[in-house]
Amino acid sequence: MALGSTLALLGLSCSLPSASSSRAIPAPAPPEGRLTPLAGDIELVESAPVGTSLDAPDLRNAGEVWVEMIDAARSTLDLAFFYVSDNEPSRLTAVIEAIERATSRGVRVRLLLSAGFRANVPETVERLSTHAGIELRWLDLKPLGLGVLHAKYFIVDGASVFVGSQNFDWRSLEHIQELGLRVRDPDLGAAFEQVFEFDWTLAASGTLPSPAASQADGSAPVGGPRHSVNLRGSLVEPVFSPLELLPEGLQWDLPRLIELIDGATATVRVQLLSYRLVGYDGEYFDDLDRALRRAAARGVDVRLIVADWEKRPGAIEDLKSLQPVRNVEVRMLTIPPAEQGHIPYARVVHAKYLVVDGQRAWVGTSNWSRDYFHSSRNAGLVLSGGDLPPRLDQFHAEAWNSEYAFAIDPCEDYEPARIGD
Repeated sequence: MALGSTLALLGLSCSLPSASSSRAIPAPAPPEGRLTPLAGDIELVESAPVGTSLDAPDLRNAGEVWVEMIDAARSTLDLAFFYVSDNEPSRLTAVIEAIERATSRGVRVRLLLSAGFRANVPETVERLSTHAGIELRWLDLKPLGLGVLHAKYFIVDGASVFVGSQNFDWRSLEHIQELGLRVRDPDLGAAFEQVFEFDWTLAASGTLPSPAASQADGSAPVGGPRHSVNLRGSLVEPVFSPLELLPEGLQWDLPRLIELIDGATATVRVQLLSYRLVGYDGEYFDDLDRALRRAAARGVDVRLIVADWEKRPGAIEDLKSLQPVRNVEVRMLTIPPAEQGHIPYARVVHAKYLVVDGQRAWVGTSNWSRDYFHSSRNAGLVLSGGDLPPRLDQFHAEAWNSEYAFAIDPCEDYEPARIGD
């Protein structure tokens, strides 16, 4: 039965309010000035497509923060990314130069990349892999029946971490909307180092260094309480996936996300690149979808932002089915082309975060389909309390009310967005 007919049987109309009129809310005024990086601190960091109004004046840009963090390295720099791609000169070029400066100071640099991108952008890979002070390994999870290294993070001197949606890609720093967190804390640094060492060893040997040590459902780690630290009034907890590759004592992100949504009493705000019930692994997965619907059934106001890349068949249907649910609204963002014209795999929103009641939040590297949580390496941070969850709530409102947002119409046949060449 066609979706329109199904909606009619449910007594629902296909017509939806316009993006300009539907439940728009004013965004709170941003705090004065920029967030200052301090010892034992946490900072929200963005990337905004040039030529758009999405650049928040109170948030520093990732390219600036990355160079600052790397220039501060004194002993070690460990980077784990999906892939690398530069287009010199770019904001990423400055980051690569900062890495090379670090090696000249005697910093030990290790770079871990997903094996599936080994043949991509060979000139950038060659620059990094042939540098005397940089050791490069490729992580291949396919022989284990798993997915890819999709995480995007790096660790400085074992104590400072950046984790977020930004790939090691010049476009991620200039032409894509992204969001990440810079944290300075040795306990959080140790948690990320534990994952990095696990994957670094796996990349060399091809066999698991040790079995996953979490409880069967991943709801709590074995061997002690959850890792958590208090930074700027927020309780900050590291979370990772997949469960099968979870080193001892660390948390699986999926149960924590469901727990956050199930605890919502007023609002749930989500932004992602993609939201699918059937992902790249072909497996059906509605754990998060059902959590959102449970929240809406309790009267919680649920708002989901996704990229207009999801106009494609296989993705748009899931969003159309969610849109008519009472207390749920789904919007897409379309970023206009750059001044120089179409840039492949750019001009898109790519941030991945969840905010609950303006008080608790998750910022990570996973889109919402099964493979990101069950087969691919991802990472993130859960925040409870403090001033960052309200700022994330505001970040969502700024995108939601922006000129680039529009509400999905369950009855419209969308033309897929141009993504690649």
